[in-house]
Amino acid sequence: MSADPLPIRPATRGEVRGRRPRPPEARPAAPLRIAAIGAFPFPLPQGSQVFARDHSLALVRAGARLTLFCYGRGIGDDPPGLRVVRIPRPLSPRRLASGPGAGKPLADLALAARLARSGRREGFDIALAHNAEAALAALAARPASGVPVVYVAHTLMGSELGRFAPRALRPLLDLAGGWLDRRIAAACDGVLALDAAAARSLGAHAGGPLALVPPGLEPGPAPSRARIAGACARRGLAPGGFVLYAGNLDPYQDLDRLAAAARRLPGVPFAVATHAPGRAPEGLRTLRLDDVEEGRDLCFGAAVCVLPRCAPGGFPIKLLNYMEASRPIVARAALAHGLVHDRSAWLVADDADDAALAAAIRALIDDPARARRLGAGARRALESRHAWPDAARRTLELASAVATAAG
Repeated sequence: MSADPLPIRPATRGEVRGRRPRPPEARPAAPLRIAAIGAFPFPLPQGSQVFARDHSLALVRAGARLTLFCYGRGIGDDPPGLRVVRIPRPLSPRRLASGPGAGKPLADLALAARLARSGRREGFDIALAHNAEAALAALAARPASGVPVVYVAHTLMGSELGRFAPRALRPLLDLAGGWLDRRIAAACDGVLALDAAAARSLGAHAGGPLALVPPGLEPGPAPSRARIAGACARRGLAPGGFVLYAGNLDPYQDLDRLAAAARRLPGVPFAVATHAPGRAPEGLRTLRLDDVEEGRDLCFGAAVCVLPRCAPGGFPIKLLNYMEASRPIVARAALAHGLVHDRSAWLVADDADDAALAAAIRALIDDPARARRLGAGARRALESRHAWPDAARRTLELASAVATAAG
């Protein structure tokens, strides 16, 4: 997969909405005034929130004036340099985990109302709506706020929504999720896709320009060997002697498949490093992380890092963490964006069973030289494809095009 530096196709639907492109002299002057919308608790050490945080900060560094609107709860302090506006805490869901929840409809209505009040008063040029719920809130506010909406598609609801329901209801909810994907893409003024699968799926329905912009990660200094050894020792693990999954425990992560693979490798410890409540399936050791840095230390200490998820349509942020740590990665081809089999990762077929997953892990454990080579290739892929300044520039190009077309 190669990232397209420009919108995949130009805006064509603005005229259908009865809008005329602004003449060149009327385009929004820099810096762009951006409302980023997150229908989630913030901050939180979870993929969507981490991406929204880092993406927003990259846009601020690139010169944008950005305000992040979110729920009234979170964990920890706001990132320095980022303006955050929250809905009232009593209107926010108590549950911090992702997925459907009873408190979310009220919170999303409050988010839409807050954006509607702030939109015209603060003169935002564009709203960047992170994921489907935020897009619905931003669209609800658009008539009052006058702010055009870019849908930042973290995932495809047609692949994910059904995984939060009992198995019997999954086909119906997957159909509903696919319908929602199409309707949101068509209703918004532009789409920013994080991966090729989402770009292909949404491109035929997008109501404006669509750009493919993978997320970024700025590599930091590697932890010392002593620090890595200490983090592993506290968890009863040997550096270079365990298989790691790092991330949330949501059903779409397919950890049951990883547990099945672990049962085929009885002498190999499998660890799940997470901030999420709950426990991983039997056969996987659940490591409740004390902080983000501990998770990073464990990642650098793993022999192999695994991404068992099957459903396409999103860019797992954990993949970037694995790449930063120069770890050999085992993942399904549809999810390993930009990685090449036997060059920067070990890729299995999208329909690979637990036996194939286990065989890939065993092959890397038994061949340390190949594991090191793939880890180094993953790090090179990170450095060449996932720089935040480039992602911010391309996001601002899309935002400017949408703001100009919207008038």
